[in-house]
Amino acid sequence: MASRRVPKVTSKEGASQCKEKHAVLLSPVGKLEISGCETGLHEIKLPKMSVLPNGAEASAGCEVCEGAEGMTEPLKQCTAWLRAYFCEPARTEQLPVPPFHHPLLQQDSFTKQVLWTLLRDVKFGEAISYQKLADLAGNSRAARAVGGAMRSNPIPIIIPCHRVIRSSGQTGNYGGGNLMKEWLLSHEKLQKEKLAY
Repeated sequence: MASRRVPKVTSKEGASQCKEKHAVLLSPVGKLEISGCETGLHEIKLPKMSVLPNGAEASAGCEVCEGAEGMTEPLKQCTAWLRAYFCEPARTEQLPVPPFHHPLLQQDSFTKQVLWTLLRDVKFGEAISYQKLADLAGNSRAARAVGGAMRSNPIPIIIPCHRVIRSSGQTGNYGGGNLMKEWLLSHEKLQKEKLAY
C-alpha cells in the first residue's frame, strides 16, 4: 500500500511529518485496517459486523492481506499482538504492546489518562463499568467523559475499550458495533475459561 505523510504531534513545541504505512489484517472479526509510522501505531480501524462469525470463521487465523511489504516495526508488533489476541491469547502477556503515535495519546488530557488506565489495569477477560473506570482514572464524576474517551480511542482491541460496560451489566455501545463488542467479550471469556483448565 502507498505511504503518505501525515502531521503528527510529537512535542509541545511543534509537529513533525510521519511517513505513514498501512496494513490490513484479516482476522476472525473481518479486515482490521492498521496505520502507523516508524515511531508508533496511529490507528486501528474496525469493520462493522452485521453477523457474528460462525465457529469456523472465529477459529480462523490472522493473515496480513495487504501492506506486508515494508511494514514498520510498530506495525509488525501490532499484527503480532493481534494474531496472538485472536489465536493464542496467553501469548499477549509476553508480547510488547506496540508504541503509540497518535496525537490523542501524546497530549495531556483526561481521555489519555482514561485510555492508559484501561490499558494498564483492565486485563484480558475482565470488564469494568464506565463509572469504575472514571474512579480509577481519578475523577469519579466523569463516567460520561469515559464514554467519550472510549469513542475517541484510536487503537481499539489493544486499548481494550470493548471491556468497558454499563454499571447495569449491559454492554453499551462500541465503535465496531455492538455485535463486535459482544463477540470480543465472549472470545475473551471463552479463552480465559480454557486457560483456567
